[in-house]
Amino acid sequence: MKEYIINAPQLQSLRKRISALLVWVVCWIMWIYLLVPLVTLSSWVLGDKNMINEMRWFGGYKSLLELMEIYVVTLLVMAALWLCWVLYRTLRSRVMHPSAHKVVNDAELCAFYQVKTGELQQCRDAAMITVYFDDHGHIVHLDPHINR
Repeated sequence: MKEYIINAPQLQSLRKRISALLVWVVCWIMWIYLLVPLVTLSSWVLGDKNMINEMRWFGGYKSLLELMEIYVVTLLVMAALWLCWVLYRTLRSRVMHPSAHKVVNDAELCAFYQVKTGELQQCRDAAMITVYFDDHGHIVHLDPHINR
């Protein structure tokens, strides 16, 4: 059996691949941004001499508290932006793509997926099915296994 279809990036559009790469980069930048203050704080608490001198240079714990305040505000802003994005996408999907209650019969289903009616019925009766795809993501073969 070939690779699973989900591991076939050639089936994704260029826009989706670039978007996924951009999201990956942004997430790693955010992760690093969130870890740097924790590493600094850990070094200071554990007694690293260089870090203690640096903390004195920047104003000690009062400066640290100010930085932590900025840190918390930044996290809240990021969370608010994320929630706004989720709400926007949810509302947009409902407005742009209202749920259609189109009834599809078996003939239309078989024509869309290019399978035979007998194979469709066998797959409905089976508890487990293996679906084989070609390099373009089209169904090549259906293999129903265990009957109910």
